[in-house]
Amino acid sequence: MNERPSLSDLAAFAAIVAHRSFRKAADELALSPSTLSHMMRMLEARMGVRLLHRTTRSVSATEAGARLFDRLQPVLRDFDRALEEVEGFRDSPSGRLRINTSEVAARLLLRSVVPTFLARYPDMELDLVTEDRLVDVIAEGFDAGIRLGEAVPKDMIAVRFGGEARFVTIASPDYLRGRTTPQTPDDLRDHACIRFRLRSGKLFRWEFARHGQELTIDVPGVLTLDHVELMAEAAVGGLGVAYVPERTARPYLDAGKLVRLLDDWCPWIPGLFLYYPGHRHVPPGLRAFIDVLKASEGTSGGPA
Repeated sequence: MNERPSLSDLAAFAAIVAHRSFRKAADELALSPSTLSHMMRMLEARMGVRLLHRTTRSVSATEAGARLFDRLQPVLRDFDRALEEVEGFRDSPSGRLRINTSEVAARLLLRSVVPTFLARYPDMELDLVTEDRLVDVIAEGFDAGIRLGEAVPKDMIAVRFGGEARFVTIASPDYLRGRTTPQTPDDLRDHACIRFRLRSGKLFRWEFARHGQELTIDVPGVLTLDHVELMAEAAVGGLGVAYVPERTARPYLDAGKLVRLLDDWCPWIPGLFLYYPGHRHVPPGLRAFIDVLKASEGTSGGPA
């Protein structure tokens, strides 16, 4: 090996292996996939060994690449931690904060938390990635995640915000006109339900509870959507019964365009939590975001 690899080349290699994708790694590093591919060819040439298996659809580490990746992980973590500790001596945090969240939670954050955070810390860049699937925030390079409490991994530190939440069953007065209003979750089987498809391809099943009795219903329906806002709008249009977060439905409920169904079967749940790994040094930017989150109206902080 005539020339030692640069730290940036090694960090790029680690990102590719972690994501198993040139495109996703390129997005994280703010590079083009072609630039990243060229960097890896040069890295392999310098080291004199093949590190990656490439196909048109996937990328994976060779045996040598896997061993290098395992060795690099603690080194890169220590390097990031060293930079974060020095960053702590700045008057104001800087850099990029990446948070994986749901779209509903992102909309809540955009009302007050995000504007306050960006105004208070002008040197910070906030990257909110919204998706329905629950990701491994460590493996996919996120500083934190935001999900409902029941979905937060047990080994994470969690900060609750936004108060309790619940899903509600809704329909428009026009849809209900001439139909029998459902009295129990089982009655939904006789209605046109607007179903929700997760990014994984699975259909979301509707969950109900009352007086200790819990029911999970795989509802029937001819319309399936992958966006809760669209589900609420479809319900307003009289296309069927929907099951969405109450925050999504509230404007339409307040306007009388939708009504609640099976309200006593829709329990309150702990709500949203920001979570992050407890074994890592907390970056100054994340600490600052948590401080804003706790101070914002309607939030409460502390481990879950």
